[in-house]
Amino acid sequence: MTLIKSISGIRGTIGGVPGNALTPIDIVKFTYAYCEKLRTRLPKPEGYRYKVVVGKDARLSGEMVENLVCGTIVACGVDVVRCGFASTPTTELAVRFSGADGGIILTASHNPRQWNALKLLNERGEFLSAAEGQEILDCAEKEDFNFCEVDSLGTIEDHDFTDEHIDSVLALEAVDVPAIKNAHFKVVLDAINSVGGIIMPRLLSRLGVECIGLNCDPTGDFAHNPEPLPANLVDLCSRVVSEKADLGISVDPDVDRLAFICEDGKPFVEEYTLVSVADYLLERAAAKAGEQGITLEQATAPYKPVTCSNLSSSRALRDVTEKWGGEYKASAVGEVNVTTLMHKEMAIIGGEGNGGVIYPASHCGRDAMVGVALFLSSLAHKKVSVSALKATLPAYFIAKNRLEVSDKALIDKILSQLKVIYASENINDIDGVKISFEESREWVHLRRSNTEPIIRIYAEAPTQERAEKLAEDVIAVARGIIG
Repeated sequence: MTLIKSISGIRGTIGGVPGNALTPIDIVKFTYAYCEKLRTRLPKPEGYRYKVVVGKDARLSGEMVENLVCGTIVACGVDVVRCGFASTPTTELAVRFSGADGGIILTASHNPRQWNALKLLNERGEFLSAAEGQEILDCAEKEDFNFCEVDSLGTIEDHDFTDEHIDSVLALEAVDVPAIKNAHFKVVLDAINSVGGIIMPRLLSRLGVECIGLNCDPTGDFAHNPEPLPANLVDLCSRVVSEKADLGISVDPDVDRLAFICEDGKPFVEEYTLVSVADYLLERAAAKAGEQGITLEQATAPYKPVTCSNLSSSRALRDVTEKWGGEYKASAVGEVNVTTLMHKEMAIIGGEGNGGVIYPASHCGRDAMVGVALFLSSLAHKKVSVSALKATLPAYFIAKNRLEVSDKALIDKILSQLKVIYASENINDIDGVKISFEESREWVHLRRSNTEPIIRIYAEAPTQERAEKLAEDVIAVARGIIG
């Protein structure tokens, strides 16, 4: 049994002993703390009715968790807008659509079926800051409960925001609906038997795309490991080929991560979801600048396009950004860190190498629906196959490793000494240590895990062999520091 408490919420396995798993007691405790801190985070005049949106993915424990969360919110004197089955980005947008003061998403994202989680949103439908999340954790640990009397109980309103989400995607300027319809795309969709099977076929239908569904029944009984990685998408790859489809689409259970399969059944690679979409948007921005008689390199803020991803994401995003004359910025790992940087830099696009596309013109949260609509727009304009599109992007390969180290002081020593050993290279230490070898276009990133006694070690290079060799070399140096 596992319970992980973090600044973005709590997640854990269902059942077991309170404090060691995601039990009803833990769910109530953290929901209460969220409502309690809602009032201090957003102080309002006496008598104001706070409102919180609640949405869930289709996992088996969803209804049980939803009942506990909604009941607790009502008991705190806060009104609930219950979305029912809703993707994570749908719930995020629902906060804005309904004018709510916050939201709670019930999903464990790519975790297996025995997991669930409470992800906490602010009034903009974005994840709470680190400080706000810590306040909720501290409040929950105090267990100082004081629920409302009967005349002050909150209310529950049911509202499905699926079509409003789709409407907002189709209304985006960069989404070329006529071009997509004229392309007559045929796709195979793997929705892992969760809420992607509800919203994604509707979006594709309105885009005029023929959709062949695979695992699109939202039972929560996941057909395979729910993380959209190549090893888990074998059936999707073969189905794309047998159906002679233009591409395959894979989403995780809460539809914030997105991966594509090329027409030949080979993975487009999750890292390149964001890169391909960014390339399309930057090309559009360059064309608009050209109409004004300037290049993007000559443009100045806020008109110079900025892209953002985290330190562990592919260098390919930086390469395509600089190719078009834009500017690339990197954040610490974590969606809230990426979105914080995107707000600061007024980024045109951002996200993470795990298939998370964040497009501020829609909202600052990972959104697979936005990613699909932008990708299909790009494909329709370029009039090439998905594999041909992939061939136009910079080629990089990532090796992912770990080093077991339980002593925090020893981890600090390793990271500190690596900065000294590789001082002649480009060093970034905002989140662990990232060493960039600019001349060879390679990097390695070492960071402490928040959930396990390990150092995560990601390395990237123009070939898989070089990426693996780079990781091995740095691990050997780290082992030497350990002694």
